[in-house]
Amino acid sequence: MAHHELTGVLLVGGASTRFGSPKALARIDGATLAERAWRVLGEACAERIAVGKLADGLALPFELLDDGSDVRAPIAGLVAGLRAAKHELVAVIPVDLPFLRAASLQVLAAQCRDGATAPSGPLPGVYRTSVLPAFERALAAGEYRLRDVLAQLDVAVVELDEAELVNVNEPADLRHLTNDTV
Repeated sequence: MAHHELTGVLLVGGASTRFGSPKALARIDGATLAERAWRVLGEACAERIAVGKLADGLALPFELLDDGSDVRAPIAGLVAGLRAAKHELVAVIPVDLPFLRAASLQVLAAQCRDGATAPSGPLPGVYRTSVLPAFERALAAGEYRLRDVLAQLDVAVVELDEAELVNVNEPADLRHLTNDTV
């Protein structure tokens, strides 16, 4: 059941230096991380936007919005996504959480103040577009840590199932997860 007033922003990420190849294109159970994340946003959100760097030339099955920034950090994608969003509530997810569920994004949306995140914060998170100026200021000032911006906001911390927050940083993580889920 899609939450009609939610925009979903997928941070496609870039070079994935630790991973060695573009993480977005790594596969779990026959689907790329990018495809899985896009599907989850489709289940939870009325609108979906994938944000990244067009220059990376990733072969993605959906359109990519260029974040228009030289900065290689999630804050650049978050700012571009909040700017482009049609809805006041924006669910922002990284591409490397293969087990995240749409229901969890809806729980975050339901509890969102300025924002809502899991205790591990700040991604996945649901943010109001009204907090865009705080993120824009940090980006302009060269302060790229999302946590530092969150510290200035009223953010609800919502318990999510730890298993959904497992992220993939290197190929070994993927092999381990695939073995676990078969």
